[in-house]
Amino acid sequence: MATRHDTAALPSGKGGAAPARPTARKASDPVDERRRARLSRRWQRDVRWSPYAFIAPFFLLFLAFGLFPLLYTGWASLHQVELTAPTDMNWVGLRNYTRLFDDEFFWNAAQNTLTIGIISTVPQLLMAMGLAHILNYKLRASTFYRVVMLAPYATSIAAASLVFVLLFGYDYGMVNWALSSVGIDHIDWQNDKWPSQIAVSTIVIWRWTGYNALIYLAAMQAVPQDLYESAALDGANRFQQFFHVTLPQLRPTILFTAVVSTIGASQLFGEPLLFDASKGASGGAEHQFQTLGLYLYEQGWVNQHLGRASAIAWTMFLILLVIGVINYVISRRLRASQ
Repeated sequence: MATRHDTAALPSGKGGAAPARPTARKASDPVDERRRARLSRRWQRDVRWSPYAFIAPFFLLFLAFGLFPLLYTGWASLHQVELTAPTDMNWVGLRNYTRLFDDEFFWNAAQNTLTIGIISTVPQLLMAMGLAHILNYKLRASTFYRVVMLAPYATSIAAASLVFVLLFGYDYGMVNWALSSVGIDHIDWQNDKWPSQIAVSTIVIWRWTGYNALIYLAAMQAVPQDLYESAALDGANRFQQFFHVTLPQLRPTILFTAVVSTIGASQLFGEPLLFDASKGASGGAEHQFQTLGLYLYEQGWVNQHLGRASAIAWTMFLILLVIGVINYVISRRLRASQ
């Protein structure tokens, strides 16, 4: 059998092709080096200062329409200022604040704000939690239900308030018609204290329940499924899983919605103003549902006392700061307990 011997061609000393030598690197051009250095410095400046340029419009608007009005109202609260002459300021110190302690209308508005806030916030969050728990299961047309729940939030306050005024009408309102069908006399929802506060709270509940339900739904969907599987293996039913798995995992979200709802209730303005538009900012004939927001508006733009209105605004701001501090303390304790 013939064997084949493959031999590699050896490079010849004279006629063979010699291995190529690496070409010598050209000398760098000074102009090119300066251009690269300039581009590098420009890139470094861009990386360093571009984020500040992107957020600058927000802070400029905040300074113009947020911080400056806040500081100016704080300065105006220390003066006697009238709406007819806003530039004429007479220094009164803390007099506008001390007068609030003796102002029965201020304390009435503060009490109404507290009661309406409780009546609207507690049922609102409970209903939102229940709706979110239902939507957390696999349902047909779940996207449609979510859009429907968010529709009240997107509805105009004026339109919603006018509809509820018709619903709570004394003679021809649907609510009194439903109550009369079961033998309950007509209720004066606009002139009685507690019925009027319940009616205003109903508008708030209708408008914000779906919004909070979607927040709870998003938090529920972030709960690990392993926890539910472990609870099911231990024999827990869905009711027990909700109280022992879902609610503990939602504690930060529940705290967030409670704080946001409390802040919104303390600033309630549109719903009580439009519920009885004939009485204006007085919140009813006897101020039975006048909130702090309405009282601030009445003092500043009806009675034209800008100094008093500024003091009320800063008092509300301090109340919100206290709520924020309470939220911070509770949040730290919740994180420490986990």
